[in-house]
Amino acid sequence: MEQARLDDILNAGGIVLPPSASIEVDGGDPVLPARFPIAEAAAVALAACGAAAADLWTLRTGVRQTARVDIRAAAASLLGFAFIRVAGEPRARINESNPTVALYECGDGRWIHLHGGFPHLRQGTLDVLRCDNTAESIAAGARSWNAGALEDALAARGLCGAMVRTAEEWGSHPQGRALADLPAVEVIKIGEADPEPLTSDQRPLSGVRVLDLTRVLAGPACGRALAEHGAGVLHVTSPNLPTIEAFDIETGHGKRSAYLDLDAADGPDRLRGLLAGADVFVDGYRHGALARRGFGIDDVVAMRPGMVHVAINCYGHVGPWRERPGWEQLAQTVTGIAAAQGAPDRPQLVPAAACDYTTGYLAAYGTMIALARRAQEGGSWLVRASLCQTAMWIERLGATCDPAAATGVGDATDLLMQTDTPFGDVTHLRPATQLPATPPRWDLPTVPLGTHAPSWGDE
Repeated sequence: MEQARLDDILNAGGIVLPPSASIEVDGGDPVLPARFPIAEAAAVALAACGAAAADLWTLRTGVRQTARVDIRAAAASLLGFAFIRVAGEPRARINESNPTVALYECGDGRWIHLHGGFPHLRQGTLDVLRCDNTAESIAAGARSWNAGALEDALAARGLCGAMVRTAEEWGSHPQGRALADLPAVEVIKIGEADPEPLTSDQRPLSGVRVLDLTRVLAGPACGRALAEHGAGVLHVTSPNLPTIEAFDIETGHGKRSAYLDLDAADGPDRLRGLLAGADVFVDGYRHGALARRGFGIDDVVAMRPGMVHVAINCYGHVGPWRERPGWEQLAQTVTGIAAAQGAPDRPQLVPAAACDYTTGYLAAYGTMIALARRAQEGGSWLVRASLCQTAMWIERLGATCDPAAATGVGDATDLLMQTDTPFGDVTHLRPATQLPATPPRWDLPTVPLGTHAPSWGDE
């Protein structure tokens, strides 16, 4: 990729690389049949992530290196779950038999994307529509509503659904306006604390402990990206929450995994103990959800000055929709991507989890930038990323690709590796970023949720 194109993509996302950064991106879009250059965006995000890891390595050792990403590998990473094989057998595709996760036309001719991806969301959506769990019944229910009114009714019940908007409509919406001037990822100093120099010379993130409170899919991708550069990542989730195993397998590389129930009497104290030993806290839940349990940004930084707090959600961290739950498909739907992908006919999603994975890469990049600043100047830091900020970055790159010209990933054998895991022999994508001095790798196999104790003691 030409340097001018690299600069244009970085500038469109407000992404400023470290002064020592050197990145190379090989190839170009379209790889996947999308109107937007989603593989190029992902490749640049991955390269930026690699550059931030390289910058940490320079701080540790004085050695510089160039981060390199092939666009074909970046494109494959946006469909990482689709490449998972366990003992040679593929895992079921997400929502392939769930008609509550789809686009439907409403009575006013506008479209809405419903998302009943978890059982309680599915049943809640059916209750609002007063219909059965079949595509035909849901379609009839959607036709009895205007799209905007249905969107509001779902949101009022904490459910997931979004009306299809053009980029222009999103730009005039209060939430779109709230995000309009923000970069794709924000790195903000939020408190004072002593510098915490990097001392190990083993890997870029050696000695960094990451407390990963995330699920499906951007947040877990962030933790996995940090693990591939040497961070000690402990993924913590509740045993009472629904999950999607294929995603857990795909994003679990390099992590330990523990259950912790905040509703249990000792749950909050156990989480506070983990926070005391962490460097990074990744919150992948709805804006305000953990704050209501005493683990908001201010709470976390007060407990552990010098923390890098990473917040990831769907609609952004400012604006009237900041607390709405959302998914990949809804970020594409509201920001204009789905409208443009399907033009001039019905709206359509790009054929990849472009917002989810790319947001995870951007959040990992911001985390490493914050760690470098903490090492040099001290402070507590906030990193903010969202699916909609990523979607708006992609949309700003323009619907310049012809889906019919997509080259495809092709035979992905060269992109895959096998790992012996508690699930069995898992075939999966290898890290897409290349660094000559510190090749990214995962030191731990992916494991079932709750495999380990919720502690830092048995790393």
